[in-house]
Amino acid sequence: MSSLAVHKAPAAADATGAERSNRPPRRRRLSLVPTITLLLGALYCLLPVAWVVIASTKSGSELFSTFTFLPGSGFTDNLTDLNAYRDGIYWQWMANSALYAGLGALLSTCVSAFSGYALATYRFRGRETMFNVLLAGVLMPPIILAIPQYLLMAQADLTDSYWSVLLPQVLSPYGVYLARIYAAAAVPSDVVEAGRMDGAGEWRIFTRIALPMMIPGMVTVFLFQFVAVWNNFLLPYIMLSDDEKFPITLGLFTLLEQGANTPALYTLVITGAFLAVLPLVALFLVIQRFWSLDLLSGAVKS
Repeated sequence: MSSLAVHKAPAAADATGAERSNRPPRRRRLSLVPTITLLLGALYCLLPVAWVVIASTKSGSELFSTFTFLPGSGFTDNLTDLNAYRDGIYWQWMANSALYAGLGALLSTCVSAFSGYALATYRFRGRETMFNVLLAGVLMPPIILAIPQYLLMAQADLTDSYWSVLLPQVLSPYGVYLARIYAAAAVPSDVVEAGRMDGAGEWRIFTRIALPMMIPGMVTVFLFQFVAVWNNFLLPYIMLSDDEKFPITLGLFTLLEQGANTPALYTLVITGAFLAVLPLVALFLVIQRFWSLDLLSGAVKS
């Protein structure tokens, strides 16, 4: 009996060792699935960007006659033609987009910070109902609100003005939602109560104590809102008729429409699209630096 048990024990140990030796390769294969999926997703997203970058270097004749991902030799000529088109109206479109996106995102971030902090800190009747209405606004497609917003702006005689594009962007339900969630997590109620006990007013508590803790979340809100306004097409398309007030999205659309009759404008559209992406990339790189610093030192600043 004892000898038989001795023989069985090594056999069982060998079987267990064999199972363990087989597990790591299987786990490695399974762990590669998310990586491959992410790589395919990145490739799917970056291929159009790569196409725009390469196509912007091609002249009109090279655009339709050379290999898709073969760089051309007409980038400087495209820039010159784009700069000369209608006395440089492209740069007016870029300036308009910077105004709409920069000022709109800044105002929206301020409103989101105020509203999110109030919803997270104060207890008042109807607070949850108001927050649920905001959540419904997050789920509502912008196209549903475009026509009512146009009618409101028409009643106020603000259509075809900069305000008609700026004002609807100030209140962002998604921004308020993010600010409320972040304020509830980042601003301890004990700190707020301590400020009140020290005699600080509500405005001072918000600006000196709560806001520094909320900075990383507000940077996120600003970035999301800036990108959303910069890429917005439907609202300016409905509100504006003067092409000198067009943002870059609507301006490039008009160029693309004219390209159906004048194929030479296609190179201007592609070059303009490439240049329009650069401010977003630069903004993300700059904000990411401050984002990381604020995540590490936001609570210390308060």
